[in-house]
Amino acid sequence: QAQLVESGGGSVQAGGSLRLSCAASGRIISNYNMAWFRQAPGKEREFVAGIRWSDGSTYYADSVKDRFTTSRDNAKNTVYLQMTTLKPEDTAVYYCAADIHGGSSVRSNTRAYEYWGQGTQVTVSS
Repeated sequence: QAQLVESGGGSVQAGGSLRLSCAASGRIISNYNMAWFRQAPGKEREFVAGIRWSDGSTYYADSVKDRFTTSRDNAKNTVYLQMTTLKPEDTAVYYCAADIHGGSSVRSNTRAYEYWGQGTQVTVSS
């Protein structure tokens, strides 16, 4: 069993930056593909970014490419999402998730992820 706890959310103005953290306990996440998803009110949860366990390769949704960066610190069992040039449409609850079966593929489907954090709110005002 793994527990994921996100932190770092908050309210910023458009153009600002935030860094989210996802701390894992119970299992070592360095062997898992990790991902960030977000869910805005009235919308489905969507893939934002992912990082592959084997080589640290990263993947991004087109809407955040070149603005968001995900990384991991295996020694701290923590994954990060650095968000820059934030836009009002980035407003959502952000979740980290662990895929223990993904292997070489970072998957964008929510059903692929077995463990989820509780989410952290990000609000971007114009």
